[in-house]
Amino acid sequence: MKVLVIDGQGGGIGRQIVQAVRASFPNWSITAVGTNSLAAASMLKSGADRAASGENAVVVCSRKADVIIGPAAIVIADSLLGEITEKMASAVAKSNAVRILVPVNCCGNIIVGVPDLSVGKLVLSVIEELKKLDDSLRR
Repeated sequence: MKVLVIDGQGGGIGRQIVQAVRASFPNWSITAVGTNSLAAASMLKSGADRAASGENAVVVCSRKADVIIGPAAIVIADSLLGEITEKMASAVAKSNAVRILVPVNCCGNIIVGVPDLSVGKLVLSVIEELKKLDDSLRR
C-alpha cells in the first residue's frame, strides 16, 4: 500500500499520522509531502520512507498514492495560512487514491457536526479507517 501524508505549517499532525501508520502497518510505503521543508522534515524524522516539499511534489505524489491522508484543508485552496495552492487542492481532490481527511478546524475553515477531538484521537480514527480499507482489500 502506498500512503501519502500531506501536511503544512510545522508538520505536527502529519508527524503523528506517520508515526501511527508506521506502527500499525510497518510494511507499507509512506511518502510525506510538506507544503514547506519544515513539515516535510518533521514527517521524515517520524518514520516516513521519503519526503519532499512544495506544490509539484503534492501534484506528482497524489497521482501515485493508494491513500492520501492529511488535514481536510489539503483539498481547500488557500488554506493552511495560504500554503495550499489551487494546484495542490485540485491534485488531491482528483486523485484516484482514497482520501482520509482529518477534520481540523483552523485558518478560517470550520467543519461542523464533528466533535472537537484531540489530535491523538483523530489519528486513532485515521488508523481505524486504514484497517477497514486494508480488510476490504484483502477480501
